[in-house]
Amino acid sequence: MKENIRLLVIEDNPAIVENISDFLEPKGFILDFSMDGIGGLHLALTQEYDVIVLDLMLPGMDGITLCRKLRRQADKQVPVIMLTARDTLDDKLLGFDSGADDYLVKPFALKELEARVRVLAKRRSRDKKVLAVGDLTMDLGTFEVTRQGRAIELNNACISILRQLMEASPNVVSRKEIEHTLWGDMPPGSDVLRSHLYNLRKKIDKPFDRALVQTVHGVGFRLKE
Repeated sequence: MKENIRLLVIEDNPAIVENISDFLEPKGFILDFSMDGIGGLHLALTQEYDVIVLDLMLPGMDGITLCRKLRRQADKQVPVIMLTARDTLDDKLLGFDSGADDYLVKPFALKELEARVRVLAKRRSRDKKVLAVGDLTMDLGTFEVTRQGRAIELNNACISILRQLMEASPNVVSRKEIEHTLWGDMPPGSDVLRSHLYNLRKKIDKPFDRALVQTVHGVGFRLKE
């Protein structure tokens, strides 16, 4: 089965680049390449990748410096596999200290590279804290909400309701469950919840051609494509 893993390879050896491309692209990997450290850092900072394969010795900027600069960006914690011809313990410790997640010594088997990339990509997928239902997303780190790529501003109550509905989707969340999330054991009354739900629908449904928030009469609410 093909998997669309997005991979950035920062490597200045054309033969290695060609071998990686020929081996991984037929398997469904989406690859970008950079032959120098400065261009590689630019791609790493401006694009989204599941894994980065990073050579240690690069023109313009070495891999250690690049990795350290990347790790200073709080939102760029993409896994990094360091490639190097040097296999001493000190070299490996330096790579890990700079923020690398894995280490592969040249020459390496392409099957081993693929296996290590897949492991890190799966870990990356588990670590992502983004809820998605259809074209609606919520980042649980920043609580940014978007639909069709458009940012949506919500108050705290609407964010809490939407998170609960997205985590349960496509299942129904009862009115009592939503009230308990917002107010614990002392809900102020159904009119307040109705007002919050009205505002939520106005923000995430009305500007778009399909409604996601559904009322299940006598039971509660759900979010469904």
